[in-house]
Amino acid sequence: MRFHSLPGSKRYAGDETEYAIVLRRYNTVLHELFAGGDVYVITTVWSPEPAVPDHRTGADHWHTVLVRDDPDPEFRAHAHFFTARLPWRYGCVDDLLREVAGDRVGNVLVADTRLERVHHPYDGGADVLLRTAEERDRLRDRFAAWLSRHPLGL
Repeated sequence: MRFHSLPGSKRYAGDETEYAIVLRRYNTVLHELFAGGDVYVITTVWSPEPAVPDHRTGADHWHTVLVRDDPDPEFRAHAHFFTARLPWRYGCVDDLLREVAGDRVGNVLVADTRLERVHHPYDGGADVLLRTAEERDRLRDRFAAWLSRHPLGL
């Protein structure tokens, strides 16, 4: 299911008032999904090298995947996945979410520790994966005003 971050499906916040709306929407859905539990915050660093780069947040390296194997080293791409486990509380990842909303960081996931619920924020909104259709429908109905009006839900 896809939620939009701003009214009218606006993609980027233009001022602090709009950033406040973006963070409120992200956090409201995240809190609905994860209140009272721990979450994994998964981030990705891309590099042409298989060596694990430093990660600015101090998260632990989880896994590296060669995404594009090319004989020319300039065109190789390694995705280095980092994880941090933390108790969920409203606003605890605001700095990261603000970076995502401004398209300065991408490929972020927030998930419960069983990986049954996943929140994927991006510039413009968030995709949410849930365990059941019933759970999806409850979340959809609760935050219907934040859904796309596009017939395909995009």
